[in-house]
Amino acid sequence: MLSPQRNAVTVAEGSDEIAAITARYERRGPHSQRYSMLSPSVYMAEQEKERAYIRWITTCRLMPISEKRLLEIGCGYGGNVLQLLRLGFAPNNIVANELLEERAATARQRLPAQVSVLVGDASQLDLPSASFDIVLQSTTFSSILDKCFQERLAARLWSLIRPGGGFLWYDFIYDNPWNPDVRGVSLHRIRELFPDADMTYWPITLAPPISRLVTRIHPELYRWFAAVRFLRTHVLCWIRRTNSTPRDAGR
Repeated sequence: MLSPQRNAVTVAEGSDEIAAITARYERRGPHSQRYSMLSPSVYMAEQEKERAYIRWITTCRLMPISEKRLLEIGCGYGGNVLQLLRLGFAPNNIVANELLEERAATARQRLPAQVSVLVGDASQLDLPSASFDIVLQSTTFSSILDKCFQERLAARLWSLIRPGGGFLWYDFIYDNPWNPDVRGVSLHRIRELFPDADMTYWPITLAPPISRLVTRIHPELYRWFAAVRFLRTHVLCWIRRTNSTPRDAGR
């Protein structure tokens, strides 16, 4: 158990990183046109990700998904939740968390009322241990540059997963030299964050700069270039909990 003094230091360090994450997201601006679903590079990548979700559900034998309880951290404007609802997840079994109030407000407008939207730091959510079958993060950890905070958050989220459930991870694995506000999370690092897990992963998503270039010529060029494995910059990982005891979130 952490001492009160050590716990106070941890909270202070976490607050500093939360403030830094908030500033990073604010620098990106609201609803950037670069991420609009009307852009061919965006909708082709989203269609690919949805197919990967289907492969994950079927390969990992998660049916019936309507019975699975899911938490998404860093839900943004609710796009991932909308995808999952289309695939059969039940809205009353979904909790969406977002750090920024403005994004959470948009998610509340877009999502069914049965979806619970919680605002705030995901590491401080007041949720019972082992209460979810699936915890999802999509390009959230790459915006967390403090490794100690990454580890505390991963441990806390791991404690929320029931035995037999898992962590669904979508993020990029390479650094972006033009964006100091993000850092790629390698497969080795993912295994460090979840050492007590079995991991299955699928490389997906054509490198966005290439995608934006080739889809201007024709959207279908996305598929041709994405077929080249080393041009894929993200991974979808299923990190499955096999042990019966949640990892200590206070380590």
